[in-house]
Amino acid sequence: MTTELTPAQLGSDAGRFARLRADEYGYLDEHGHTYLDHTGAGLPSRSQLAAHAARISGDCFGNPHSDNPTSAASTELVERTRARVLRHLNADPAEYAAIFTPNATGACRLVGEAFPFRRGSRFVLPLDNHNSVNGLREFARAGRARVVHVPFTTPDLRIGDDAMAAALAGGSARAGRGAPLGRAGLLAYPAQSNFTGVRHPLEWIEAAHAHGYAVLLDAAAYLPTAALDLSEVKPDFVTVSWYKVFGYPTGVGCLVARRDALELLRRPWFSGGTIHVVSAQGGWHRMAEDESAFEDGTLNFLAVPDVATGLDHLDAIGLPAVSAHVTGLTGRLLDALRDLRHSNGAPLVRVYGPEDTDRRGGTIALNILDPDGHVVDERAVGRDSSARGISLRTGCFCNPGAGEEAFAISRRLLRGRRIGRMSGTLDDYLTRLGLPSGGAVRVSLGVPSSPEDLAVLLGFVEDTYRDRPASAAAVRLNPRLRC
Repeated sequence: MTTELTPAQLGSDAGRFARLRADEYGYLDEHGHTYLDHTGAGLPSRSQLAAHAARISGDCFGNPHSDNPTSAASTELVERTRARVLRHLNADPAEYAAIFTPNATGACRLVGEAFPFRRGSRFVLPLDNHNSVNGLREFARAGRARVVHVPFTTPDLRIGDDAMAAALAGGSARAGRGAPLGRAGLLAYPAQSNFTGVRHPLEWIEAAHAHGYAVLLDAAAYLPTAALDLSEVKPDFVTVSWYKVFGYPTGVGCLVARRDALELLRRPWFSGGTIHVVSAQGGWHRMAEDESAFEDGTLNFLAVPDVATGLDHLDAIGLPAVSAHVTGLTGRLLDALRDLRHSNGAPLVRVYGPEDTDRRGGTIALNILDPDGHVVDERAVGRDSSARGISLRTGCFCNPGAGEEAFAISRRLLRGRRIGRMSGTLDDYLTRLGLPSGGAVRVSLGVPSSPEDLAVLLGFVEDTYRDRPASAAAVRLNPRLRC
């Protein structure tokens, strides 16, 4: 039995997106790819790649750190792209700065290493965070700040407003309600979970400000299909990886930061491009007075302008249309997954997170179940899906907090089972945790996704695992822990 999904089910824009798939992303079908890992990386359109080739083959561009003609040409394109980023986010250039980084991880590091963590301040961290944000806790601990985790509060892996309010209130008790920005510490959270697709409330930003926190908003998974209007919501730091939004360029991200929040940061080092003047023998330096103080060395100046090209491509499609397209496909896929059954009536799939499209994006985390309800090892699913030309993601997707909650692993158990103190394989570790596998399967949708992609996935799941015991899919791979 294969679930059929037709373009007519997906609304009036289905024909337009089918043409877009053929014209701009035809390489997928030409090479037999079923690409379902858009949260891992977006895909570039053919017109984006053609624009890049035309630009770099049609002129000469040099290192921006000079006044010569080729340097000036690069500088002009970089500054034009900086303005384009702010315009996409509806951010006032007098209020916000766009700082180019290698990726969202690099943007997070810029904040973490320079933020004034100190004894008495707090780093508030919902359990639903990517490791690029989780890792900032090491900077907080080094500064003697307290790390406060905000727990999940609902079965669909959401975090309640009450839990967040309680965590924030603990910091303002020390700093004083209405304290200056950052006095209480830093709140960091994702606008959209890269594990479940849950969209967390943007209202938390002002709630945190009222308690004296600065706010880092991880927008990496959110921006591919949703608008962030920085004239309406005012996070202090926004982190982005552009390849997740439109596939190309890789190696270019952004920290979009409020200028008053940048004044809080004290960088622990300097490098080429970040300083106004420096003395080698005198042992002193003065940082640049604009956003270049946070851009280490020479930017990827041949790729940065491709961000503007990608944003123009996204605007030409229309972000509201993209959102509707992905939401429609996500809803249909959630319904179809819920209907998949073994012959005995047992569910074939367990979904983690919301089972509808309310306040969620196009990311679905799941496990495949056998007729007795046992989880099929996600590594076997990765192996089998790859053999069918399907690109999806397996593991915990660099989001251990969501994974631990989804698989009901207690904090007490984890504290007693530290992998760094244990020998043996990954399977040995999973056995000690009482888990059948090391993670989940993640399916994520984007601009070029189609009903046919969903049909391929659903047909694969039924053909491969329906009425099949989990033991038949057993796999023993290289025993390397994956985040």
